[in-house]
Amino acid sequence: MCGIVGYVGNGDVVSVLFRGLTNLEYRGYDSAGMALQDQGEIKIYKTLGKLINLKNELEQKKPEIKHPTSGIGHIRWATHGSPSLVNAHPHTCSCGRLVVVHNGIIENYKELRAELISKGCNFRSQTDTETIAHLVADEYAKAKDLEMAVRNSVKKLQGAYAICVMHKDVPDLIVGARKHAPMLVGVGDGENFIASDTPAIIEYTKRTIYLEDNEIAVITKDSVKVTDIEGNIVTKKIEMLPWEPVALSKLGYKHFMLKEIHEQPDVIRNVLNGKLYDIDAPIALNEVKLDRDGLKKLNKIQIIACGTSLHAALVGKYLIEDFAGISVDVEASSEYIYRKTTTDSSTLVIGVSQSGETADTITAIKQARAKNSHVLIITNRPDSNMARLADSLIPVNAGIEVSVAATKSYTAQLISFYLLAIHLAEIKGSLDNSYLKNIKHELIQLPTKIEEVLSNTSEIQECARKFSSYKNFIYIARGVNLATAYEGALKLKEISYINATGYAAGELKHGPIAMLDETMPVLSILIPGGITYEKVLSNSEEAKARNAKLIALTSSTDINIDALFDIVLRIPQVSEILSPAITCVPLQLLAYYIAEFLGKDVDQPRNLAKSVTVE
Repeated sequence: MCGIVGYVGNGDVVSVLFRGLTNLEYRGYDSAGMALQDQGEIKIYKTLGKLINLKNELEQKKPEIKHPTSGIGHIRWATHGSPSLVNAHPHTCSCGRLVVVHNGIIENYKELRAELISKGCNFRSQTDTETIAHLVADEYAKAKDLEMAVRNSVKKLQGAYAICVMHKDVPDLIVGARKHAPMLVGVGDGENFIASDTPAIIEYTKRTIYLEDNEIAVITKDSVKVTDIEGNIVTKKIEMLPWEPVALSKLGYKHFMLKEIHEQPDVIRNVLNGKLYDIDAPIALNEVKLDRDGLKKLNKIQIIACGTSLHAALVGKYLIEDFAGISVDVEASSEYIYRKTTTDSSTLVIGVSQSGETADTITAIKQARAKNSHVLIITNRPDSNMARLADSLIPVNAGIEVSVAATKSYTAQLISFYLLAIHLAEIKGSLDNSYLKNIKHELIQLPTKIEEVLSNTSEIQECARKFSSYKNFIYIARGVNLATAYEGALKLKEISYINATGYAAGELKHGPIAMLDETMPVLSILIPGGITYEKVLSNSEEAKARNAKLIALTSSTDINIDALFDIVLRIPQVSEILSPAITCVPLQLLAYYIAEFLGKDVDQPRNLAKSVTVE
């Protein structure tokens, strides 16, 4: 969840580190800092809050910054110890000669801390990270070799870590190590980089080496060495990053979130490109290694995910069961990993993650692999750890998503599930060919329909203005759009901090109806032509009878709806089964405009992180 960037070279070290941290802001953070190797000294600068505060601090201290040639930077999202200057990274040993930044959680830090205090180490913070600094310093005192000191230290660490270490006595050298937390090396000419994610370095190089668990990297401006935890040299492939730096630009939009919402038609086209090119041809999922014989062996499918990806998984369950007739379970990764599961070699396990680095989902995937399940990963990051664990892969091709609140990656995941469900149905022969053709045809039309929504947002903005003062919200739906209700409520919670909850519409009278009055807006998702339309309409009338303010999100042209609902948000005509791919867009915009009216930090909401890399 935190962000790391390191640099060794002849460039402007402060600028490289600061730009790298800026490009990691989307991950969420509460403090920032950097350590510089500058003419034989380690100089540390830390601030609370946003990076602008660190920028101001560096400007004030500019006279004392002479000619740094290497450095490490960090943005922190608090896990151990409150957000404060003393808890901010980088952290040093007692003498200040060694400095470290760290992502992850060290589970045995209390035991290590007690042992180090008994040796005379002086702790200043409440963090687990400071333990690493003292531990490496203690090992360095014995070995007089920074690489060996890091290697000996990480053998004692339990938990997750990605660390970068520098020492005053070893100028212009950074040692990095990782376990259960992402880290990569950027390879330049006369300069090298190390970071927790690619946006930190993409402005400077597209050549990347991805570190695996228990690997250690040693970088100077002219060399990169990677070893295993025992010191054996590991030959690593240099890979090319898929994105251009322009992907990080707002391109004239006020917020990244608004830009990413508007990118969704092209994102859908990207997902469909090369997979659905002719309604008469089968879906082409070349990286999905399941054939008819493989499907016959499957007893069930389990989908594991977190947050927004979990909502996409719920739509996926509905689609796969409806199209292919295969039983599907969906479970939050954080629950899956702490119970005895029935996963085995006859189970297809699908992991869904925007970043491909979600710690709980990675752990769940590893557990499934240990039971010989076939693992299929749906992710926006084909270069991620999760993708590397996959037997089969569906890259969603959404491009980099900067805003913490997921929008275009969610839509891309939905489209990927449509393609997968159709693919499975085609292999099994479980759907009529004419029905499949109609679904494919409508999928191809989706981007144009979403562009229609995006071209006229005045009603959504007016709805946001009217309801931005409410403290609570309820979203209701049935069937395939139940997950849309969950996701719409989550978006509103995430960026406006309004308490919003999604419910199955039929569950209103089983408890939640007690909360309904004139202070509780209810947003109903009603798509005509399906079996749930009349039922959701009836549930909405029940809410109206309790004086709730009603909002409809619908493709219906029935004028009677206008009489029942206070506001009607209309979308283009769409079949119910495909409607989640379009109903999510007005709900994203509604959350966005409410948050904007309230003056919230839309792209970086409080307490949240883009990539949750700790359990």
